[in-house]
Amino acid sequence: MSAAAITEVGEPTSPHIVIRARPSGFFGDMASVSNRALRLLPRDLETILPALLIPLFFLVVTIGAIQNLASDAVPGFDYKAFQLPVALMTAVTGMSRANSLALDIANGYFDRLLMTPINRYALLLGLMVADFVLFLVLATPVIILGFAIGVSFGATGVLGLLVFVLFGAFWGLAYTGFPYAIALRTGNPGAVNSSILLFFPFMFLTTAWVSREVMTDWLAVITWFNPMTYALEAMRSLFLNWDGWALSRGILAVSIVGLLAQTLALRSLNGRVRRG
Repeated sequence: MSAAAITEVGEPTSPHIVIRARPSGFFGDMASVSNRALRLLPRDLETILPALLIPLFFLVVTIGAIQNLASDAVPGFDYKAFQLPVALMTAVTGMSRANSLALDIANGYFDRLLMTPINRYALLLGLMVADFVLFLVLATPVIILGFAIGVSFGATGVLGLLVFVLFGAFWGLAYTGFPYAIALRTGNPGAVNSSILLFFPFMFLTTAWVSREVMTDWLAVITWFNPMTYALEAMRSLFLNWDGWALSRGILAVSIVGLLAQTLALRSLNGRVRRG
C-alpha cells in the first residue's frame, strides 16, 4: 500500500487531507459536560455529606427546641411542617460544581476546553444540569426525615410533594449563578467556598424559624424584601392547600433571584472566554 493514510473505515485517503473535529451540537456538548460533572460527584462526598447532614441536624434540633413553644403560642400549629422547607433550602443553597469549575480554571483544563469546538454556554449549563440532579438527590433524605417525624402532604398529595421538591431544586439552581460567577471571575476555589457568606442574609433575614407576626418590627420589615421569604411561604402552603397567590409569589421570587444570579454567571463566562 502507498503512503496514503487510512481512514476509520479502512479506506485510503490523500495524505494531504486534514481531518478536523466537528461540533457535536449544543445539547451533545451540554450532555458531555453534565456527565463528566456527575461522574466526579463521588469524589466530593466530603462536601456533599456535610451539606446534607447539617440541615437535617438543625431540623431535628430546632424542632426539639421550639416546637412546644410554637404550639403553646398557636394551638395546632405544625412547626415540623414549618421547618421542613428550611431544611431543604439549606441543603441545596450553595451546592454546585462551581468549586470544580474553579479547579478546572486553575489547572488549565478549562482553557484547553476553549481550544475545542465545544459550545461555550454548554460549559456552564452542563454543570447546572448536574447541579439540578444533585439537588433532587439531596431532597430525598430531607423528605424521608420529614415523613419520619410526621409531616404529610395530605391536602395536596403526591403532586404537592413534587412541587415542593421542585421549588427547592429550582431555588438551588437559581442561586448557583452567584458561585459560578465568582468561579469564572477569579478561578479561585477559596473564593468560591467563601460565597456561602452570601447565603446568610437569605436565610437569617427571613421567616426561617418564626413567623413574621412574632418578630421585632425592623426584622419583620426586612423579611418583606427577602425573596427567600416568599419561596418558603410557597413551600409551606403545600402542606395546607393549593394557594395560588403564595405559589405565584414564590415562583416570582425564585425567578428574580435566578435572573440576577444567572445573568452574572453568563456575563462572567463571556468575560472568561474573551480573556481565554
